[in-house]
Amino acid sequence: MRRLLARFDRAFFAEAPAERLALLRLLVGAFALVYLCARAVHLQRVGHLPPGSFKPIGVVSVLSSPLPLWAVRGLIGAAIAAGAAFVVGYRFRVAGPLFGALLLWVLTYRNSWGMVFHTENLLVLHVIALGLGAAADVYSLDARAARRSGTHAPAPDGRYGWPIRLCCAITVTSYFIAGVTKLRNSGLDWAFSDILRNYVAYDNVRKIALGDTHSPLGGALVRYRFLFPPLALASLAMELGAPLALFSRRVAVVFCGAAWLFHLGVLLTMAILFPYPLLGVAFAGFFELEKLRDLRRPRRVNAAIGAGTS
Repeated sequence: MRRLLARFDRAFFAEAPAERLALLRLLVGAFALVYLCARAVHLQRVGHLPPGSFKPIGVVSVLSSPLPLWAVRGLIGAAIAAGAAFVVGYRFRVAGPLFGALLLWVLTYRNSWGMVFHTENLLVLHVIALGLGAAADVYSLDARAARRSGTHAPAPDGRYGWPIRLCCAITVTSYFIAGVTKLRNSGLDWAFSDILRNYVAYDNVRKIALGDTHSPLGGALVRYRFLFPPLALASLAMELGAPLALFSRRVAVVFCGAAWLFHLGVLLTMAILFPYPLLGVAFAGFFELEKLRDLRRPRRVNAAIGAGTS
């Protein structure tokens, strides 16, 4: 057991460059901030709903009655302000955890009024994980202030690696749970029957009846029964095999590609948008983001660097 724990410790806290973690902060934080701003009006509209519609879930379960409208708006404004500080890396030791807490509260409060948007769960967990780490030691206002005081650029360290690995672990766990849920609800019939086809058909018929946006492509494809078992099997394999992405870079690339194609398929056949994974931000932690710097350098500079190190 000690050897196993020691191996886990070495892997989870393996060194990573500060740039990689900072770039992940910028990507995830910017997405979260834009998402929050884009939905701000919608998020505050719950303050106009009848109090009887309030069914608190998660962290909001501490409330027995809805918050006043001014408090709802104030918390949304505070979350946006904390999100801006998160992105630019200003006083991150406070802004990081604060943004994670406020984002969790604001989105959970909205979900306490009816339909639960599970598409937001992964984003919130990633923000919390990054907010608890040293994700603003470079590419931030905090780092600029530190340089002015004479602090040197940080070397690769385990404290920059664990938040990235935690984000990756959260990602694969979310997909693995989805796969296990399919097996618990349907067993292997999910992959070898018409369950997926029926889901696609039902979702589109329901949206047509309600006058909501639906997928003409999904409605057309349900006529071809043979298409859906292979698609269902592929999605199940991707979800149940997701944890393997933590142990192999090649497997991680395959997993990220398969998961992205899965969400593209959901969008095309059921008009359900998962923007966080579809834009690739959800999978950014699996890649060496700091190498993006090299792509921005002129080729002659890169050639000179290579010649100087040969």
